[in-house]
Amino acid sequence: MQLRSDNFQNGQPIPAEFAFGKPGAPVALSDNQSPHLAWKDAPRQTRSFVLTCIDVDVPSKADDVNIEGRTVPADLPRVEFVHWLMANIPVECGELAAGACSEGIVARGKRVPYGPPGSVQGMNDYTAWFRGDAAMGGEYLGYDGPCPPWNDALLHHYHFRIHALDVERLELADGFTLNELRAAMLGHVLAEADIVGTYSLNPAVQA
Repeated sequence: MQLRSDNFQNGQPIPAEFAFGKPGAPVALSDNQSPHLAWKDAPRQTRSFVLTCIDVDVPSKADDVNIEGRTVPADLPRVEFVHWLMANIPVECGELAAGACSEGIVARGKRVPYGPPGSVQGMNDYTAWFRGDAAMGGEYLGYDGPCPPWNDALLHHYHFRIHALDVERLELADGFTLNELRAAMLGHVLAEADIVGTYSLNPAVQA
């Protein structure tokens, strides 16, 4: 299988319009568009697709995150942060236009994010990040783009991955989690392809 984007090359920076946050003072809200993605060469037995986007470079401790005068060290152990989970993508679908599944930031989260007919979208990790925030707290479904700590010394890598499955439908409801998705896909993945985009809000890392 192959996965590509017209908006960024594998291993290269993701443009700010596809991010949740962009450089500001020190951070501003961005356009939060979902990027263009296209895939091909799935196995003949494919019956549906699953799409995921995961940042694998999130600090495992938030002690220094976004605190003036401090830096999140590059050697800090890292964990995953989910930006997008979408299952039951019809086998006929092989491309998503830029902005097709997200355009703009919705405070407290998108409750009914747009996707291909029949698809279902899971919960991303802004749900946990904004928990307790009176203005932004809520359940975030669908795509919400990069917004790494502005003082992180490490460049973040965002793995967009398409999974070809041998079943037409996974029994998942809106708001499913990454663990639920992984359990449902177990034994059904025929092939995978990914593309990795990078992003940073730290001027020293960008340079």
